[in-house]
Amino acid sequence: QVQLVESGGGLVQLGGSLRLSCAASGFTFRYYPMRWYRQAPGKERELVASITNSGGSANYADSVKGRFTISRDNAKNTVYLQMNSLNPEDTAVYYCNVYKMYDYWGQGTQVTVSS
Repeated sequence: QVQLVESGGGLVQLGGSLRLSCAASGFTFRYYPMRWYRQAPGKERELVASITNSGGSANYADSVKGRFTISRDNAKNTVYLQMNSLNPEDTAVYYCNVYKMYDYWGQGTQVTVSS
């Protein structure tokens, strides 16, 4: 079955950086675009970044453009989210997801940015 395991979250100071990882299994990873979402308390889950199956193109939410970078390593079945210049508004649980596989979510990883 499809499994997604996020890791790399934690507590970070304003202006700091984190790199999130998502290990995927149960499907042919290199065939699928991948996405990162986040959900803050009291808010809807929002799309943060997406990347094509080859890793050749990416898109970002306006709120994270210039600060976050999505990447992938198809040999490792892993997608990453490099987060720089973090601010308290980035505090959320971060999830990865396979394009058009909305029934499959991991446990997420908590990112907390202190002010």
